[in-house]
Amino acid sequence: MTHITVFDCEYLTAEGAMQSRWCGPHDPDPCVAQIGSVRLSLDPGYEILETQSLLISTLDRLGRQSILDPYFIDLTGIQPARIEREGVPLEEALRAFSTFSEGGSIWSWGKDELNLLAVSCYIANVTPIIPAHRFGNAMEILMKAGLTREATLKTTSGELADFYKLPGLPRRHHDALDDAMSIALALQHLLRVGKLSPEDFSKPAPQAGKDPVG
Repeated sequence: MTHITVFDCEYLTAEGAMQSRWCGPHDPDPCVAQIGSVRLSLDPGYEILETQSLLISTLDRLGRQSILDPYFIDLTGIQPARIEREGVPLEEALRAFSTFSEGGSIWSWGKDELNLLAVSCYIANVTPIIPAHRFGNAMEILMKAGLTREATLKTTSGELADFYKLPGLPRRHHDALDDAMSIALALQHLLRVGKLSPEDFSKPAPQAGKDPVG
């Protein structure tokens, strides 16, 4: 394993949707609208190799173009015109994301893959082409490096680089690529100072017959 992919997602929301677990009478389905990804080398030096940002032209469960709630627009900075100009269908985005990861393990702050593969693919009637065993929770990795469970629950993905006082270009919280970069910079820092090793990112192989999407 020579690299990992770190990713973050922004998904449709509205004011109060988190508190109602997206089950309120006017809450959108929490489908993914942006995937930001960073490929991080696990070779000595632990360099950032490449980045990718994908906007998704999300559809609701009736196949209609999703309407972005003003709360979502304000939170993420993603405007409807940008989705119209740059957005791609979910299936195309998943293929691009899978290609970008080059078969390596994929890590997020929490379990963003559940919204990406379970919710979004279910709503769009798209086959989830990346198997679940390739995904890992970066919270677990940072706890190996000494971060407390309490700190993991209080710190968002976009706050991790600031938590470790890491320099870099200004990052916008709730931009998927900037949040993914924040995670990647934290992991890179911990690798460089020896609090993590490449072996910490090893994942067990799935049991025979347990890989339904190849």
